[in-house]
Formats: sequence, C-alpha cells, structure tokens
Amino acid sequence: MADAIRLPLELFYEREARHPNKRYMVQPLPGGQLLELSWADVGEQARRAANWLRSRELPPGSRIAIVSKNCAHWIIADLAIWMAGHVSVPLYPNLTADSLRQVLVHSEAALAFIGKLDDWPSMAPGLPEGVPTISLPLHPLGSFDYRWDDLQCSAPIQDDPKPAPGQLATIIYTSGTTGMPKGVMHSFSNLGFAASNATGLFGVNEDDRVISYLPLCHVAERMFVELASLYGGQTVFFAESLDSFLDDLKRARPTVMFGVPRIWTKFQMGVYTKMPAHKLERLLRLPIIGRIVGRKVLAGLGLDAVRYALSGAAPVPEALLNWYRRLGMEIQEVYGMTENCGYSHVCRPGRFKQGWIGQNNPGVEVRIAEDGEVQVRSGANMQGYYKEPLKTAEAITDDGFLRTGDKGEQDAEGNLRLTGRIKEIFKTSKGKYVAPAPIENRLGEHPRIEQVCVVGDGLPQPIALCVLSDIGRQESANEARAGLESSLRALVEEINGRLDQHERLQGLVLVKEVWGVDNGFLTPTLKIKRAVIEGIYGERFGEWQQRGEVVLWHD
Repeated sequence: MADAIRLPLELFYEREARHPNKRYMVQPLPGGQLLELSWADVGEQARRAANWLRSRELPPGSRIAIVSKNCAHWIIADLAIWMAGHVSVPLYPNLTADSLRQVLVHSEAALAFIGKLDDWPSMAPGLPEGVPTISLPLHPLGSFDYRWDDLQCSAPIQDDPKPAPGQLATIIYTSGTTGMPKGVMHSFSNLGFAASNATGLFGVNEDDRVISYLPLCHVAERMFVELASLYGGQTVFFAESLDSFLDDLKRARPTVMFGVPRIWTKFQMGVYTKMPAHKLERLLRLPIIGRIVGRKVLAGLGLDAVRYALSGAAPVPEALLNWYRRLGMEIQEVYGMTENCGYSHVCRPGRFKQGWIGQNNPGVEVRIAEDGEVQVRSGANMQGYYKEPLKTAEAITDDGFLRTGDKGEQDAEGNLRLTGRIKEIFKTSKGKYVAPAPIENRLGEHPRIEQVCVVGDGLPQPIALCVLSDIGRQESANEARAGLESSLRALVEEINGRLDQHERLQGLVLVKEVWGVDNGFLTPTLKIKRAVIEGIYGERFGEWQQRGEVVLWHD
C-alpha cells in the first residue's frame, strides 16, 4: 500500500514542471515590501541549497535543524534538506537556550538553519559547539557560519531525488508539558498518507489560498500549509508579525483557514471592540440584514472568502461556534496528534453534533479500549520516538494502534467525543476521582473566561483557576465588575447542577497573570502546563478552599 502513496517531493516536481511561473508563496518583507515566489523560484533555490548540502558530504539521513518563525524560506529549506537526502528537525522559535540545546544534542543535528526569531540572543547560548549555522534571508542580528546567499552560489541539482516511502523525513519534537520532549519520527509515507487523504477530504486545490501564522514546526501547520500546498497546490501567504496580522489576513483572503480556539476567540473580541456584542446580535437576528452584516464582519476580518474553516488543539465553546455560524462561516473541529500527523478525526459539513468532534478520517481505524482510551491506526501513525524504543512500545500497541492518552466515546454514527485525559484524573481528599477536562470545557464556554485549569488533588472539592479574556479584565476594573461576578456565580451554579457531588466546584479563582508560552504556563501549542500552574499557585489552594467564596479574586 505504501508504494501507491504519492510522496511530497514527487508532487513538488510535478507542480514545478507543470506551472513553473504560477505564484506559490507571498512573503512580507520589512518596510512594507512583498516577495512573491513562483514554483520555479522555490524549486531553483531549494535545488541550489540541496547541492550545497550535498557538498558537505554528510552521512545520508543526517539531521538538520530549522529554527525560525514561519517564512517562505522555512519551507524552501525543508525541501532542500529532503532533496539532499537528509532529515529535517523543526524547532519552536521561542525555545529557551536550554531547550534548544536539549533538542539539538538529542537529535545530533549536523547543521542549523536560523531564520526569523524574536530573541535569538537569549537562544544562541544553547547552540552546541560544532553545529554550523546558516542564516535564512530573514534572520536576526548575530554571527552565522554561512548565509543563504552562500548556498545560492551553488549550481542547482539537475536530478529529481525521490526518497523511499519508508525513509525518515522529519523528527518533530513534541511540546511536552513536563520533561524532555519526545522526537516523533515520520517517514515520507506517513506524510504522504495524511496529506493526500486530507487534501482530498477538504477538496484543497490550486485556486485555494492559505495564511501561515501558527508555528510551522508544529504538525498541524506543517500539514495544513506546507504539505497541503504540495498535494493541493494552494498559494501560501505568510504573516509578518502580530501587529500586522489583520493586514496580512486581508491580503491573503484565505479560502481555507486553520486556527486554535484562542485565535477564533481573539477575532470575536476584535469585532466586539468595534461594535458592542448586543448590537451585533440584534442585527444578526434580522433575516436579510443579518446575512449582509455577517458578510461585512467576515470581510473586515479578511475571512469572507473562507470555504473551509478548521479548529484544533482544544475544544471550541459551543457559543463561539454558533457565533461564527450566524456570521455565515461554519468552523469544523479537527482532532489529531503529532504522532499521527494530526490526521485522525474531523467533523464533516452538515453533520455537526453538539459536543462531539466528528467522524474518523478516511483510512483511519478507531477503537475505544477497556479503560476508555481512544486508540487509532492508519498510515499516518509515526515510526516511533527517536532513540526511545521503550516509550515507542508504550505508545503503540502490538497490533499497531496509537494510544492517544485521551478518554473518549463513540456514538452509532461514528462521532467521537473526548471525555478527559487518561493521566490527568486527580483524586480529592475524599478519595473520589475527578476528570478536569470536561469541567474546563464547560467553563471555557463563558465569553469572559479565556483560560481554565481545574485542580483538586488532595482538596475536599475541586476549584477552577481562570484567566479572564481582554474584555473580562476590562470589566473587572470598572463598574461592570459586579455584573461580571454575578454572571460567574451563575455559571458555577449551572455547571455544578450537572456534575456529581464529588466533582462540584468549590468556586472560581480569577488569577491576574495571563498564561502564555513566554512565562512558562503554556506549551508552544497553547496547552496548559498543569504541573507549572499547580507549582506556582499550589500553596494558596488550602487558603482559597477555606475562604469558601464562589468567585475569588487572586491578589
């Protein structure tokens, strides 16, 4: 079966030959300039870089790192690495020096491409000695061993290298919540299986446009942007910065869009800063005017051309999904992991079921184990964890199913619903077990709550630590605070009414810090680091419990 799968480089060569002058990538440059690259431009630069890499005479399959925010040359460097017969190792662009060193040493990286970065001076000390650096065209200030222009002095390779399906293509280091991240090994066959099926499922084609703004080092963006561009032929627009994001989005006017719940919420909050929520809701309820207003709101965001919108990484609050539906855009939830190329489940248009993710993708088998764990098997499942045979054996069953670590259930139509994490259940001081995820999902549906972490290990009852949204924080500082507190008390009462006695919340603690990647509360994929939160706030849990307030402000 693997031999029948079309592989990434094969698809690139076909597009390069068939429409060399077609626009492929649009990269914003400092000063408001734009760099447009055709398929031929990308091919020539990748081939020149591949020749330079070959001249290094590294052993076949050497690991070569890419340390950069999203940019056109991130993808070009990846193609060059593959053409030269090596393995790409993408790293998050906001790692600490220690984390950078960990991954580069563990992967035995022979070279490192350095591109767009916000704080290279703090990362640079983590670069191991003896690892040469190559600066991409967009790069930070600093000293590098080679420049991209040096690579472009090489003649382009004239052959079309075609790696074997089972050959290792990339090692993606997961953003673990604790300890050393694991290196997920994916072959060209894994990437090809996921990308070919996904682009067929979503109907991605050469007329589509996508904006690349989530980290390309993460499997979701890698598949949705880079691999989908090879298999579907979409044009890739890059975002320059957070400040310019809305302009970048309007320039791209994407037809396919992938986001995480926090991004979709940010869009909504941005709309509310220009038009009060109650006024917009009133207009949207009007039969004809509502559709016109919805289209105008989407156009103002640059989302009016979207025909397929996806959200992953965490559940999307039902109220938020409904808000976008009223605007005229349906967001489909997607479920997957680094270990299966992000290719597992997605809700099909017209088959939405409240509270459920959706159906398994073509070629994906799914089963629920005796302990409730969701297990999946497909051609997208990883080859294993790099240098970790024991952890690989723990993650993959003897018959080839990937243990997701998520608890879930299926209905008669094959819809999947996640009910928690196998290892995230905690036990209260009353000896009762509580799964925090379902409670967090319900709390997260409140429009003023942006982040939630339910804790309770060793406590009589669980408590929920919450970070308010931008609007929630504004309301907490003015006359709207009393109304906000009343709304949150009602939320706790409503949620507790649906929970068993031992699961019911003592109350909410509204913490003042915004949990982010930079301050260590979130992984690069915006997942909460429970151990960090419990470590920082843990000494206050007992005090907060004793105060017994339903809504408590952390000072």
